[in-house]
Amino acid sequence: MQYHSDGFRPGDPEISDAAPGRPLGTEMPEQVDVLIVGCGPAGLTLAAQLSAFPEITTRIVERRPGPMEKGQADGISCRSMEMFNAFGFAEKVLKQGYWVNETTFWKPDPKRPEHLTRNGRIQDVEDGLSEMPHVILNQARVHDMYLEMMRNSPSRLEPDYSLQLAELTVQPGAEYPVDVTLERSDPEHEGQTVKLRAKYVVGCDGARSNVRRAIGRQLVGDSANQAWGVMDVLCETDFPDIRCKTLIQSAKEGNIIIIPREGGYLTRLYIELDKLDRDERVANRNIQMDQLIAAAQRIFRPYRFEVRETAWWSVYEIGQRLTDKFDDVAEGEDRLPHVFICGDACHTHSPKAGQGMNVSMGDAFNLGWKLALVLRGQSAPDLLSSYSAERQAVAEDLINFDREWSRIMSERPDAASDDSETPKFQNYFITHGRYTAGMSVTYTPSALTGTADHQDLAKGFEIGSRFHSAPVIRLADAKPMELGHTVLADARWHLFAFTPDEDPMAEGSAIRRLCDFLDSDASPMRRFTAPGANLDSVIDLRAVFQQPYRELSIDRMPALLLPKKGKLGLVDYEKMFCPDLKTGRDIFNLRGIDRQKGAIVIVRPDQYVAHVLPIDAHRALSDFFAGFLLPQD
Repeated sequence: MQYHSDGFRPGDPEISDAAPGRPLGTEMPEQVDVLIVGCGPAGLTLAAQLSAFPEITTRIVERRPGPMEKGQADGISCRSMEMFNAFGFAEKVLKQGYWVNETTFWKPDPKRPEHLTRNGRIQDVEDGLSEMPHVILNQARVHDMYLEMMRNSPSRLEPDYSLQLAELTVQPGAEYPVDVTLERSDPEHEGQTVKLRAKYVVGCDGARSNVRRAIGRQLVGDSANQAWGVMDVLCETDFPDIRCKTLIQSAKEGNIIIIPREGGYLTRLYIELDKLDRDERVANRNIQMDQLIAAAQRIFRPYRFEVRETAWWSVYEIGQRLTDKFDDVAEGEDRLPHVFICGDACHTHSPKAGQGMNVSMGDAFNLGWKLALVLRGQSAPDLLSSYSAERQAVAEDLINFDREWSRIMSERPDAASDDSETPKFQNYFITHGRYTAGMSVTYTPSALTGTADHQDLAKGFEIGSRFHSAPVIRLADAKPMELGHTVLADARWHLFAFTPDEDPMAEGSAIRRLCDFLDSDASPMRRFTAPGANLDSVIDLRAVFQQPYRELSIDRMPALLLPKKGKLGLVDYEKMFCPDLKTGRDIFNLRGIDRQKGAIVIVRPDQYVAHVLPIDAHRALSDFFAGFLLPQD
């Protein structure tokens, strides 16, 4: 963390000073910049990101009377852990969560089909895929961490509970074009309404979204007519892999997915139940908790399985549904969006692939920085049209993956197979490991994502994919760290300049020429940064050298890499890095950086690679940012 830039500041650095006029009063204001409907993972991701900008008036409402306490999602992908690091609470999740290190597979014993046998075990996440593990933690705890971040932000943002959307209309052209009516659900004020106007409304209110209905969108898809149960239990069993993520396929009694939970004792089970008739809903079966336990006991046989306490349980039917667009602009309509939907409001699927919460948070992270840039006058409002274009394609891929995964998980094992054959569900899991880790998202070329003309300069930083961190040594203090951990959820763009194989301290070096350009009147850093603001407040420049850190002298580096910031004009010493040669993990080798030519890697505020350019492509660099940023006079 960096703090003290504006003077010595005692106390917890994670608690920001409240902005003037914050917190806002308990009464809902008549006008807001952003109204978020729903305190699920998508809504809280968005609220936490926007809470860092007190100049943006943000409110978040939730129909429930208070925060979630238990149940629902629990799987946190490697990609989401990388995102949590940007928000500042990854270390807390790592400490409290269960780490999924291996996944085991069980199937019927060919010689005794009524018995189970372990068919294989694999490393859950392939080596080098991410510096972060796959983690299991109760969704409610993730909510708690977002809420704490909001509470400690300059905005002092708190949710308004017992409020749900009743009505929404859009009047294009108005300064606050969205008219909203909220309805209270608390006993003292039930049925009373609150009216306000907003520049933007974001529906994060789940599969039965009132926001989605208000803008005329529908979830379209089908059901697999298969009932599943889920329960979080404290159990006693002699099944040997109860503390490993495990997929069990029994001969006749159905399948189970075991997800060990945080705390060392809690276990989640996904249990296959009966087939449903066409158009039948699982609620019609009136399935009770005892039936889930009995089904689990049948599948576990001959192993013993006894439930001592049930913390939470539910039943559901598998279905995959998707909206055709994630904003309120109809096909062929010539206007900008003002209402958006995120998460389950625009895509629903089974929970077994562990992607629901993760993709929902990814939706919100994508939208949040775009709203921040537009509302702070740094980008034109047409930037917001890219949200639906980018995330609808991601959700469509998820739907297709989940449909196939659910089908394979519900298939009966082949009784004729022997020990040498790998079951289909095991093969599918192994093949799609990168997907379940959250690494499959790749944005296509657009104003925000460049073409692959210079991809060979940095082969390991695929344009459109997330920025794959690697270890480095910070030059100023020899600190080993991850380069990707410099990308925070602060809506800034990032320039990583990987220098060529030359002396970066020499006059005329490529990094010095780049810094001279970025410090000139033609610089995108100067053109798109407001006068008086820190020069890195919109575009953050960092350099990565090839030399060992002890061979370089920080006082001979370009002044732009030692920027003076804050009220006191103090030097920021955290802009320069060298390879981690001590451990043999050279970032140039790991990420395929052209050593002779070097490269510029541009990273979006949501940690995705926007472009790769030659280090001397000054004009192309400026033109790229001119495609979506507004000059600041």
